[in-house]
Order: sequence, then structure tokens, then C-alpha cells
Amino acid sequence: MKKVLLIATGGTIAAISTDYGLTPAISTDELIGYVPEIHDICDLEAIQPINVDSTNIQPEEWCVLAKIIKDNYDKYDGFVITHGTDTMAYTSAMLSYLIQKSIKPIVITGSQKPITMDITDGKMNLLDSVRYACSGNPGVYIVFNGKVIIGTRARKTKTKSYDAFESINYPTAALINGSRITNFYRCAPKDSETEFYTDLFPNVFLLKLSPGMEPDVLDYISDKYQAIVIESYGTGGIPFADKRNFLKKLKAATEKGKFIVIATQVMLEGSDLGAYEVGSKTLQYNVLQDYDMTIESAITKLMWILALTKDYDEVKALFYKTIHEDILYTPE
Repeated sequence: MKKVLLIATGGTIAAISTDYGLTPAISTDELIGYVPEIHDICDLEAIQPINVDSTNIQPEEWCVLAKIIKDNYDKYDGFVITHGTDTMAYTSAMLSYLIQKSIKPIVITGSQKPITMDITDGKMNLLDSVRYACSGNPGVYIVFNGKVIIGTRARKTKTKSYDAFESINYPTAALINGSRITNFYRCAPKDSETEFYTDLFPNVFLLKLSPGMEPDVLDYISDKYQAIVIESYGTGGIPFADKRNFLKKLKAATEKGKFIVIATQVMLEGSDLGAYEVGSKTLQYNVLQDYDMTIESAITKLMWILALTKDYDEVKALFYKTIHEDILYTPE
């Protein structure tokens, strides 16, 4: 039988009801006890480095998870991380950068209802994840509601429904129906060894534009953060009319050596700064755009890159380098 390491971090799947609402509390033994069929599929071992709501997951926890997998990589055929859904897409994206070209499956899952409830999606998601961790399909994935999504392409799109995650601007990697796995895409590694990274630079800010916002906000943010991801309008529009001229502040921030990535608030199809004047005028400065990347991937990729270098040309080259299928459309 294949050996799988379960890394439990808490989340709804491990939650119980309290006076303040759901909170993670059950142990790994209790979690596995709700799905005894797992022992017919693999030799499962488990550890629990943390037991928190994923709202409380921070970059430091991402580094812990990556180190656990690195330290145990040669001992197991696959890995399953149980995790809360709220920041699961951030974790799956970050692990795709911290553990690149993985030749083994690294699967992240959770649930919308605690596994302790009579009606729950936790049992199916955990069982599906263990099956996929035994499949030999290389890479980092989210497994949820019968879907397998590449780690850099996942986005939580529903707050309560079981069908909580979608694959953004990229096909679903596989579907799971009971013991049957139908693969549509496989993240086959190149002819090189798995690469592990241990450092992050979390000094990245996400700014979502809204009408009436004062451009001075960029002065404050650029004093506090090394990189700013701006969720702009449409294909990537930055307002510059009248007194609320963001271009002046954008120019000032880039001249201070800050890294600016312009993204779109529209989830599907991606950015295209050259399509409209409100986007193309930003290209006179040292700004990047995220094209078809998810916001989660853009932010976590910057954290990974800035731990390696803060040279603009090097940052640009790494940001536009396709890693675990995170970006398809880049400058020619």
C-alpha cells in the first residue's frame, strides 16, 4: 500500500460548535475515525502542527507546512493537508511556489460542514483527497466536491455551498467519482528534481479600487509595503481624471522602488492594460500586470520572488515565468 502523510491544520472540517460559533478542535485521530475506509486505500500517518481557523493562517504557517513536506518528502508517496476553506486558495498557491516541480501529489482539502455533523462534505472530500494523493499525479492541488484543481488556479467562489471552489482561467485537472479518477490534465514535472524554498517576504499589500478613493492612499501604502497588487477595473483601468489622479501616485511609488502589479477585479479572462487608455497610460512606469493569474497566485508569487531578489528586472522575469501553470499570457 502507498504511504500518505496527513497534515491537519484545523478548519471547518475539524470544527465543533461553541458559544462563539464553529472553531477547530478535533484531533487527527478523531478526524480519521470518521472515514475508516481510508485504511483500505493507503497506509496513513498523521501529524497536526496547528489547529486553527484558516482566517488565522499566516505566511509563517505556509513555511511550516512546506518544511514538513520537505522533511518527509522521501518517506511518503503523497501528502494531504486538511485546511479551512477561507484561505485555502492562498495556501495552495503558495505551496506551488515553495515546492516546485513536485513529483508527488500534494493535496489540500477541507469542507463546508464539520466532519462531525451527520450531513457533511468532509468525509467525501477527505476520502477523495487520499485517493488522489495515492494517484501518483505530480503537483499541488485542491481537491473539493469531486473536483481536482491546480493549486495556482483555485478560487473560493461560494461561502456555504459544497461546490465552493472553481478553477480560474484554466481547465479542471480531474474529476473524482468514488474510486474512479478521470484525469484531464497532469502537471508533469520537467527533467529535474523537486525544488524546495524556505523563505518568504510577506510585505505585499492588496488594494481594491472603488470610485471616490483618494490617490493619497498609495503614499501611505508605499511607505509600509514593498509591493502593491492593485485590483483595478475591467481589463486593468487606473483612474486619472480630475483631482483623483492615481497616475501621479503610481509614478511616485515606482520611483521609490516599489513593485506594483495591476490586476482586475473581474475574476475571469484576465487583465489587458493595452486595451484602454486608462490602462495603457500605466505602462510608462515600471508596473507589471497579472494577466490570467488569480489574485491569490499574484500575491503569493510576489512573496516568494521578493525573498529571492528585489531587482526590478529579475522580479519581472520571475513574475512572468510560468510556474505550475499559474500564468499563460505574458509579454512577448
